[in-house]
Amino acid sequence: MVDLRQLRQFVAVAEELHFHRAAARLHMSQPPLTAAIRKLEEHIGSALIERGNRTLGLTAAGAVLLAEARLTLQQADHALAATRDAATGRTGSVRLGYVGSALYGRLPQVIRAFRGSHPQVRLELIEATSSAQVTMLREQRLDVGVVIPPVVDAGDMHLQAFDVDHLAIALPRAHRLAQRAPIALSALAGEPFVLWPAREGHGFHAQVMRLCAVAGVVPRVVQEAHGMHAVLSLVAVEAGIAIVPASMQGFRSDEIVYQPLQGEDSGFALQLCTRNGPITPALQQFLHTAAAPA
Repeated sequence: MVDLRQLRQFVAVAEELHFHRAAARLHMSQPPLTAAIRKLEEHIGSALIERGNRTLGLTAAGAVLLAEARLTLQQADHALAATRDAATGRTGSVRLGYVGSALYGRLPQVIRAFRGSHPQVRLELIEATSSAQVTMLREQRLDVGVVIPPVVDAGDMHLQAFDVDHLAIALPRAHRLAQRAPIALSALAGEPFVLWPAREGHGFHAQVMRLCAVAGVVPRVVQEAHGMHAVLSLVAVEAGIAIVPASMQGFRSDEIVYQPLQGEDSGFALQLCTRNGPITPALQQFLHTAAAPA
């Protein structure tokens, strides 16, 4: 079999048309190079170099081998470079899931930084609830998710801190409480609420219900919606009020008034969630970027 080293030796001789110069280019002595070319010719069964008293030339077979050898060596170099890039996370893909409110926090900054530092990595963005993301992670349809904890039965998952947010009351702009600030949760007794199902985001739903219970309010849920954008769209058309992440206060702000909830219990965390076990170099680079201080 002809190996890459032999092809590189032949290309050097064919391009220099001089054994001594080719040997110097290859950082070797001339006799082994001459022997290597003769061995290559014997293996192919044809002369490749036209030898003369003063100059060398290529036979017809040599000219064909030169063109093909250049392509082969170029592809081999490309294969090695691509392998190194994949091994170091410079290429590859990352499938990133996120809850809707994450796009209003530090996630866009992380995405911009990662795309700037790893332009050859394909970053696929998928909006989904925390529950849906965990299912997709387990089914290996996601590589990493931005979720609101807790994650139920998280023994096969790894969680790390990512961002913090606070709760706010979202009211239609025409609502009687829209211009009152601050608004106590107790003032919402009897109001129609728009919520999302507990199964879609247990942690967020439980926190809202706990705060309402402390304030003596039993939410009168008139409609449930999947995803925070859908919840707020219903608020905008005056279907009810909602308790939502304060970071989303720019969403349909011409139709919705956001009043931040007061108190330490109004804060909540967002976490990065990945499967336990080995991760790809590209995902490792994304996690490194996400862990960097703002």
